[in-house]
Amino acid sequence: MIAGMNRLEQTARVSMSGFQDAEPPLAPRSSHLPLRLGAIALLAPMALTAAWQLF
Repeated sequence: MIAGMNRLEQTARVSMSGFQDAEPPLAPRSSHLPLRLGAIALLAPMALTAAWQLF
C-alpha cells in the first residue's frame, strides 16, 4: 500500500511539473533598457535623414 502511495505521489509530481514548465520565466526589463535606448538613438537620426532626402 505504501509503494502504491509513493507511485501515485511521483505521478502527481511529474504531471504537475509539466504545468510549471509551461510558464515562461520573466526576464528583467531593466537590463534591456539601455540597449533599446541606444538602438533608438542610432536609428532615429538615420530615419530622419532618410525622410529629409525624400522631401
